[in-house]
Amino acid sequence: MRRRLVAGNWKMYKTAAAGAALAREIAQGLSPDDPEVIVFPPATALHAVAEAVKGTAVKVGGQNMHFAREGAFTGEVSALMLKDAGCTHVLLGHSERRHVFGEDDELIAKKTRAAADAGLIPVVCVGETLPEREGRRTLEVVERQLERALRQMSADEAGRLAVAYEPVWAIGTGQVATPEQAQEVHAFIRKRLAVSHGDPVAGATRILYGGSVKPDNIAGLMALPDVDGVLVGGASLDAAPFLKIVHGRG
Repeated sequence: MRRRLVAGNWKMYKTAAAGAALAREIAQGLSPDDPEVIVFPPATALHAVAEAVKGTAVKVGGQNMHFAREGAFTGEVSALMLKDAGCTHVLLGHSERRHVFGEDDELIAKKTRAAADAGLIPVVCVGETLPEREGRRTLEVVERQLERALRQMSADEAGRLAVAYEPVWAIGTGQVATPEQAQEVHAFIRKRLAVSHGDPVAGATRILYGGSVKPDNIAGLMALPDVDGVLVGGASLDAAPFLKIVHGRG
């Protein structure tokens, strides 16, 4: 049985103090039967947030990382630095990294490999743009992104990570994939994982949906058989709606 997972991507919001306060409020609102919860603060707030939730059920992840252990990479953060700040997870391949900052599939694959080598759990994001959706290329794009990200991963390693399907056209727009659209892609991802890494990996991997997730649409999304959780953007910046998502069968 896959344990459900609710992750909050805070993007470029929250100072260290504000992030720690938000994380504490989230931790205090959880109960033992809730899904697993991970928050992804900005890099400057990681240590403060990790300290704030130490000993609670909330886990902390980085929003991005460089694939090198260390080096002359101004402005970058390594996997070891994330672990030192208290992270257990890292978000990789988010659409904003792909489409705003130009990260390609090969770079994301190198980051995924480096994260696993360092003992971080990758949450690998895949998803199509609106032109790709309208051109009926959704499954082609998702298959390519998934295959290249996990090409260097063993079955054991692939079975520990999570995949987040985020249709780019639904992120921050208020649009949400229909249940039929979301289930089609999630089922396809699970099928491709079975082909590439085996049925046990496909059965164990948690596949999250992301894209304008809110309290009023969480129940419908979580009723889908291949949706194991959600990656939440704007609604994760306030404890009240985020906890509603967690308690709403996220």
